[in-house]
Amino acid sequence: MLSVCDAYVTFNPGTPLAVPALRGVDLDIEEGEFVTVIGTNGAGKSTLLSAVAGDVRLDSGGIYIDGHDVTGRPTEQRAGMIGRVFQEPRAGTCSSLTVEENLALAASRGGRRGLRSALGRGRKKRELAEQLSRLGMGLEGRLGALAGTLSGGQRQALSLLMATLLPMKILILDEHTAALDPGAAATVLELSAEITGEQKLTALMVTHSMRNSLDFGTRTIMMNAGRILLDIHGEERKGYDVPDLLNLFKKTTGSEVEDDQLILA
Repeated sequence: MLSVCDAYVTFNPGTPLAVPALRGVDLDIEEGEFVTVIGTNGAGKSTLLSAVAGDVRLDSGGIYIDGHDVTGRPTEQRAGMIGRVFQEPRAGTCSSLTVEENLALAASRGGRRGLRSALGRGRKKRELAEQLSRLGMGLEGRLGALAGTLSGGQRQALSLLMATLLPMKILILDEHTAALDPGAAATVLELSAEITGEQKLTALMVTHSMRNSLDFGTRTIMMNAGRILLDIHGEERKGYDVPDLLNLFKKTTGSEVEDDQLILA
């Protein structure tokens, strides 16, 4: 369904500041798989996701979705296939627009532009309220509230809903709970798993938490220095626990992590 083939990316190539971000990454993901991605800062996790989304161009290699070569397609040409939720809740919503206006624009993506046509009539408002009610946060009663007045968890849940309103194939979750408090993070993670399963989406989720990488999804990959060190799924994955990942990370990289939070520079 999604294939990344021998992908290389170097930032600032040919300069003293050159940074190899991806070094020959090969990854094949089946339709409906939920892949969690872990690794320290600079491991290449977000670069991999950005390359899939089209925000980062490959130096060499290829990216294929449903057998179609999308390597050279810009982000906007992949938008109909890919939804994305970023680490910062403010990145997925507009603070100066209401909850209703944010949702309406997301629902009209790819169609006619402009808030007036996006908002439509009462029926559309009821449909948007129904979508919000599934979040269990009471936002269906706050359609007129500015997105900037929502809590971080509410705003990220709104971003998640906006990213998945229209039919698509791939959901990218780029450390989308890192800026939230533990309670809000847990809620958004559960919502992510629920929506992904209901819509049968193929998902890639970057997380710094080894615990979350095993508790959510169907497959886990560990990255370091632009390469994939570990790729586990199925029964093999069920046999792993956080200490196993910590030991493997130390054995492979020579670096030690004291807990399950991979936040080394």
